[in-house]
Amino acid sequence: MGYILQVMPESPQPHRIEQAAKLLTKGQLAAVSTDTGFSLVCRLDDKEALDKIRLIRQLSEKKHFTLFCDSLSQMSKLARVNNTGYRMAKSVTPGPYTFILEATKEVPRRLSHPSKKTIGLRVPSNKALHALLEKIGEPLVGTTVIMPGEEEPLSSAWEIQDRIGDQLAFILDDGTSVIGDTTVVDLSGDEPEVIREGLGSVSALGL
Repeated sequence: MGYILQVMPESPQPHRIEQAAKLLTKGQLAAVSTDTGFSLVCRLDDKEALDKIRLIRQLSEKKHFTLFCDSLSQMSKLARVNNTGYRMAKSVTPGPYTFILEATKEVPRRLSHPSKKTIGLRVPSNKALHALLEKIGEPLVGTTVIMPGEEEPLSSAWEIQDRIGDQLAFILDDGTSVIGDTTVVDLSGDEPEVIREGLGSVSALGL
């Protein structure tokens, strides 16, 4: 049973972040707080853990996952972005935005869009997740915790533990309760395009 690892939202305890990082680096699967609710996450190269996420969510092989990065510098190693797109991303990150970009060879093929070769990336503002990303030193693959056949995501650590806790190593909970979508911006083409408006302000993008 995955246990709830509670941390302070503004100053997450380092020893608990280290505990979470060690479990993930061993190939474990977890649910973590983000700036838009909870996400299921695993390491980039953990195919077995990613398959478990697909099984929990009942997702097809074509599902477009998101990569959580600790910085734009890390993001630029995983995707190709032009100067306009980089300036736009820099102006609103960290924050609740997902950017669709052309994936580099650093991204396993199974994670990118099968035909467009694109990937969704974001730099979250949630301090607990950001501390975890920094501790691990690499991006995490993630997707919102929504159960098959349901429209609303699971909104609390206790609910996640009750529903799927037996399939997780831990649930990183910082006590925040903001639930919503990221604003999705496609930067893979000639011009930026807002695909979905969510918690991130579109006007802040300068479009």
